[in-house]
Amino acid sequence: MTVPDRSALSRRDYCRALVAVGGATALSACISESEDVDVPTGTDDPDSLPERQHAWNESLSRDDDGNVSPPEHHVLVALSLSTEPSDDGREQVEDALRTLERAYEWSNEGLLFTIGYTPAYFERFEAELPESVDLPEPEPIVGAVEEFDEFDALLHLASDHSRVVLEAEEGLFGERDTLNGLEIVTDLTDVFERVEAHRRTGFVGEGLPAEHTDLRGVPDSIPDDAPFLMGFRSGFNESQATEDRVTIEAGPFADGTTEHVSSMRINLRQWFEQDNHWQRVAKLFSPEHADKELVGEVGKRLTDSTALSTARIEATEDDARSGVVGHAQKAARARDDGEPVLLRRDFNTVDGDEPGLHFLSLQEGIEEFVRVREAMEGEDLSSSLTHLNNGIRGYLSIDRRGSYLVPPRSMRALPPANPT
Repeated sequence: MTVPDRSALSRRDYCRALVAVGGATALSACISESEDVDVPTGTDDPDSLPERQHAWNESLSRDDDGNVSPPEHHVLVALSLSTEPSDDGREQVEDALRTLERAYEWSNEGLLFTIGYTPAYFERFEAELPESVDLPEPEPIVGAVEEFDEFDALLHLASDHSRVVLEAEEGLFGERDTLNGLEIVTDLTDVFERVEAHRRTGFVGEGLPAEHTDLRGVPDSIPDDAPFLMGFRSGFNESQATEDRVTIEAGPFADGTTEHVSSMRINLRQWFEQDNHWQRVAKLFSPEHADKELVGEVGKRLTDSTALSTARIEATEDDARSGVVGHAQKAARARDDGEPVLLRRDFNTVDGDEPGLHFLSLQEGIEEFVRVREAMEGEDLSSSLTHLNNGIRGYLSIDRRGSYLVPPRSMRALPPANPT
């Protein structure tokens, strides 16, 4: 990909596009655009940071309703081992990641990140993963999936500043001498190679989706203040699992979690130009939300909750028999004693110049993701329910999926399958 034309884009959209391009040239252009941005430095004592890699919420900002606001820019860096795990390799990986923590504050204004490992990574060890870790081999759940993530690891970089995610990625792979003014002594180049074909990027933020109407498949009818491509807010506190809930509680990987990423394309033209606002609300939330106008133009009436009562969740089958059912009410059927089991950290994407979503969720075990995914499909509901009225199923096409173990911070560098 080439660097986009600066004259045709706002500064915000230009920086988003540079993240999607990636590489040293994009970083140079991004630095030129953000010279006035003061990025806070990290800690001299990385051991003071939380043992949980996924402990982000306390370091993120919140919106006016108290919901956690995700970082604006995201990069998923696919990694393949260039050497077998060794003590020297572990030391190199740990030193490189600690450089990030010293260079950038652990926050949305600095940098948040995790590194997770695929089942394919752990297959090289004679020992098996402990019973306390639920990380099965990838396989189809429902519908067709083109590819599974079978490289070794995935690095998730997130920040409100596009320069930071680009600089961190390039610095880890030998393309920078400094990170936020800190000299780089160790990087990942002797241990990992980037799998460029599976690099993924994205964004979250009010107004950002509407800035992409120049791309094919992105209609002009996206609301100007929508934070997600499908036009509505997401990530309400009430519908999100807590970080405690998604944390592995026992065994050698206690304080870790599992991560699932599904990359999908969205048929936005059909979503916005075939359906009216009532239909979009009914299919995304529930018919009751549409009838009672509970949502508003982009979801601001919902404040910190999806407003899904127990009665409405229990009425999912009745709604399906009536002809339309909501995505949110279907998924809520998989809650555990009324509590969500997934912590979503997904984000919009225009990778490949097409609108899409990288659905990223954290959960204690992958079985919980599978349970929610099956509930979202609604295969158990009325046979008379049409595909396009079954939540948002008819508007999404999944390209690839992957599952990962995100170890605790103290074991994040090339962990063995069973440290005991």
